[in-house]
Amino acid sequence: MTPSEPAPSARTAPEDRVPLRTKVSYGLGGSVDMWGHWLYPNLAYPVFNIFLGLSPQLVGTALMIIRLVDALSDPLFGWLSDNARSRWGRRRPFILVGGILSAIGLPLLFCIPAHWRGDIVFWWMLGTSVLFIPFVSCFNMPYQSLGNELTPDYHERTRVMAVKGMIQKIFEVAFFVGLPFTNLAMFTMADGKQNVLFGVQVFCAGLGVLMLVNTLLVFFNVKERYYAGVVAKQTEKVGLRESIYETMKCRPFRLKMFAVLSFSLGTSMIGSLGYYATLYYVAGGDTVSGNNWNGLMGASYMIGGFLGAPALAWVCHRLGKKATVLFICGLGAVVYGSTWFLYTPAVPWLQVIASGSIAFIAAGYYMMDQTIGADIMDYDELQTGKRREGAFSACGSWMSKAGNAFGYFVSGQVLGLTGFDAGQPVQTEQTIFWIRAMLAGIPIFGLVCVFLFMVRYPLTQQMLAGIRRQLEARRGKV
Repeated sequence: MTPSEPAPSARTAPEDRVPLRTKVSYGLGGSVDMWGHWLYPNLAYPVFNIFLGLSPQLVGTALMIIRLVDALSDPLFGWLSDNARSRWGRRRPFILVGGILSAIGLPLLFCIPAHWRGDIVFWWMLGTSVLFIPFVSCFNMPYQSLGNELTPDYHERTRVMAVKGMIQKIFEVAFFVGLPFTNLAMFTMADGKQNVLFGVQVFCAGLGVLMLVNTLLVFFNVKERYYAGVVAKQTEKVGLRESIYETMKCRPFRLKMFAVLSFSLGTSMIGSLGYYATLYYVAGGDTVSGNNWNGLMGASYMIGGFLGAPALAWVCHRLGKKATVLFICGLGAVVYGSTWFLYTPAVPWLQVIASGSIAFIAAGYYMMDQTIGADIMDYDELQTGKRREGAFSACGSWMSKAGNAFGYFVSGQVLGLTGFDAGQPVQTEQTIFWIRAMLAGIPIFGLVCVFLFMVRYPLTQQMLAGIRRQLEARRGKV
């Protein structure tokens, strides 16, 4: 920043503020992302493996193929929405169509005849999911892109993502209450067993109604700020290959992308270790006690995540985005390192604190990842003259999902390396040691990688203020 340039203000101009109604409406759209993408893997094993008898290997294979389809459909809809032009904008038509189809499709994923068994169940899983996932991508890529377009203000972008992150944690309640819902008396069969399949069908139908309502709220209450003044004037179409290539050429985006990959890998690789540490170390192999503690930790995780986004948004307003991410890395290392002491049979409730603290870090990090992404769009517009939020959202989503998918796969291998023996109700001291060590150590390694990538991230608040002035001089204010 030169002496002639004004210092960026920490206050948001009134015209740059996003009304609370718009923030909340946008945040409610997260239900389609959360339930459309992540609820199905949560319910797949209880329904298709335990209730319908499909082998866990085939369930896992189906879920892996689904993620591959997801990885292909995200870039497609990001590119389509970048190039779309209509009287309703370029994002909102996709959001409306994708949200409605996702709301209808979610319960249909589980509308399989209850008497089916064997390979036909696998083909049902695969066929219905391959049809359904593009519906979610049709909504989600334009939806994620729309969040980057709500305001040009450095700090207001963080506030938008903080509200979204808080609301998203409310939707995660569905992950914990879905199976208990199937235990209601209305789902008890004549033989006294629970009809899990029917219970999940009813549960997902209810969620589908909420997804439909939330889709309409996003469509009618959230406008595309950049469309009329910037995007509608750009008639040149961007090719799919060109879009991905140009996106990957953006250095700030590459650094952010490798950082989120490191975070996703580091946290997802130990996905099951926390449960095993609770069950076999804290609870001494007592399944009932371990599951009860796991339920309390789930509630703590939601509360921690709900608080993490606004708390770290407050930190960001004072430190700036890059410094806040580095702060999260340091705090996260302390949190994960402390699991060695917080998971203890001497004081079992300490693990509840650990679970909430981990969620606090994760919610804050993903909020920062999204608000930093919005800044990168401005940098890219200055370089290319185009608004390509869809391409960036798609590439970022693909990298995050790839990290999580690979991490979940590796997590099973990591558990095997500990010497874990599922046939033994009590594990050896060596196995317990390695479960605890990896639970603490692997995420810390991931956070170190995040730190190394983000310490090189070049876009400061001062630089972005200058970029905004140049863009407004070129194409006017939005």
